[in-house]
Amino acid sequence: MDKDFNELLKKVTSYGLKTDLIEKAYNLAKYYHEGQYRESGEPYITHPLHVALILSELEADRDTICAGLLHDVLEDTKCTREEIESLFNHDVEVLVDGVTKLAKMNFTSKEARNLANTRKIVTSVKKDVRIIIIKLADRLHNMRTLEYKSELKQKENAKETLTLFAKIADYIGAYYIKTELEDLSLKYLEPDWYKKIEEERMIIQETCQDCIKEMMFKISIMLNDKKIPNELKYRIKSIYGIYKYEIKQHKISDIHDLIALSIIVDEIENCYSILYPLHKMYHPFNEHFKDYICSPKTNMYSSLHTTVFGPDGRLVQAQIKTKGMDKISCYGLTAYFNIKSGNTREVMQENLKKKFQFFKSLIDIDSNTLDNRQFINQVENEILDEQIYIYTKEGNVIGMPVGSTPIDLAYRLNVKLGNNIKNVIVNDEYVPLDYKLKNNDRVKIITELDCGPKEEWVSKVKTSYAKRKIKEYTKESSVVCN
Repeated sequence: MDKDFNELLKKVTSYGLKTDLIEKAYNLAKYYHEGQYRESGEPYITHPLHVALILSELEADRDTICAGLLHDVLEDTKCTREEIESLFNHDVEVLVDGVTKLAKMNFTSKEARNLANTRKIVTSVKKDVRIIIIKLADRLHNMRTLEYKSELKQKENAKETLTLFAKIADYIGAYYIKTELEDLSLKYLEPDWYKKIEEERMIIQETCQDCIKEMMFKISIMLNDKKIPNELKYRIKSIYGIYKYEIKQHKISDIHDLIALSIIVDEIENCYSILYPLHKMYHPFNEHFKDYICSPKTNMYSSLHTTVFGPDGRLVQAQIKTKGMDKISCYGLTAYFNIKSGNTREVMQENLKKKFQFFKSLIDIDSNTLDNRQFINQVENEILDEQIYIYTKEGNVIGMPVGSTPIDLAYRLNVKLGNNIKNVIVNDEYVPLDYKLKNNDRVKIITELDCGPKEEWVSKVKTSYAKRKIKEYTKESSVVCN
């Protein structure tokens, strides 16, 4: 225990945090959790301590580390919000309260409580995104120790993790957390698949070493000759990532990004300048080139992707990025803990509002839905469910739920655009307004001033935002006419 705590102190001091408040949080948590034990038989304090360690790997700020240590004291002990605020500060109190489940006495059923708590978790990003980051660290440690639960609880937790927490991690771009949550979930939901792919992955890991070493050696020589500062690293696709291909009856050898080699350079210009010499050494598989620098993913992932034929014809995806892009690709929004200085919360919240597309949809669903069941259903259907990615006429990429129409897209882009949509051109052809958009469709919306949406459009659209705006417009129009 003391060894783990010393590890925590060593880690946080390595990136510049003062430890006085963190030590106070640990001692308070240890005091209140005294006599409590996990199902593994370990003292309960081991759990919040490991949550704090996970947060320290993200280089979280001091208040977030303190809240990680204290995240269960309100729910499981007699500690109060007032005590936390008086001993620490308002931010720590808000963070701890944010990850605390709502009291059982406030609900008539377990289902009602679960729905309310899920809504609280999902909407916590509105108040402070650090709350959901702590919750993800909490869930990650619980999944790492899931072996001590009953089989029923294992499957329940794994399913919730896969359908909710892993997807939230994906939306904020926290790749490392997302992939581990997915793999751990699969381990309990589909143990046979997990074991099979784990063994396949180990073989790939062993057999690709010569290929990777040769490529890294040649690429590093090329970059050094050009005097471009660089770092090279690689990864094998996650177990769950491979599983998604194999259940569709695809061969593992056909996965073009099974092996990914990250080429990390100093400047954006150098990402592009090394493409030609790279392709000269290793011929590109042209179908799989993506420029996520000029067109970042909806979770702000940026990189150049080019799949090349490596030694012995082995396909390798080269991911060319800067150091800043690499941090974002690994940690997503949580990278701002260590990329930005100053007030972490404000920086994260500002980036969340401006750059992360799911946030706007979440805010709208939450502000216009009173019933918790309806809220969860809409979030699942419009945010957490499978997404398609649409190109606007300017080339911007917009994520939309499957089943969306051009009307949904128009309202996502701009209310005025939605209210005045007249015709739509998809992939250079006119389509009806209720056309179901497909992945990578190129959409041009043609408007006519004061065209106005029609009431029957409500049944044609997928998103709650579009439905609401159509209803508002038609209601206002009927009032004017009367």
